[in-house]
Amino acid sequence: MSASPRRSAHNRPALIALVIVATLGCLALAWWQWERFESSSGTGQNLGYALQWPLFAAFAVFAYFRFVRLERESEEAENPSGTPRPASKPVAPREIPAGILPDRPKAVRDEDPVLAEYNRYLAALHARDIDDQVREAGLRARDTERSAG
Repeated sequence: MSASPRRSAHNRPALIALVIVATLGCLALAWWQWERFESSSGTGQNLGYALQWPLFAAFAVFAYFRFVRLERESEEAENPSGTPRPASKPVAPREIPAGILPDRPKAVRDEDPVLAEYNRYLAALHARDIDDQVREAGLRARDTERSAG
């Protein structure tokens, strides 16, 4: 069997049905919130929701058309035709160009003698602190190890 030809995004009935259902659902919720606002128990929150739901409906329509446009652009990139299509407006870059961001700093591999001395000093302070804590607890270094016999 041969593979069926790929349908363009704007001809997909399931996607169109989803956008229509989502838009109608959002508009129905906006109407319901408006009715709640006009009722005797309505509040400003209902008015806010009544104004917010149409924005969600508009976003569903916007997202559909954006999806169709991106799908069309990717198809054109995969199958470039010989005839150039006039560009209606410049397309924004899809990735960050090389060299625009600074390079990540690299860790220094060679050891700094001042830093090494400071680290030895900190290790000695830590060892002394541990010894003080053991002494304060009433333990001796020999008592902390168990004898095998």
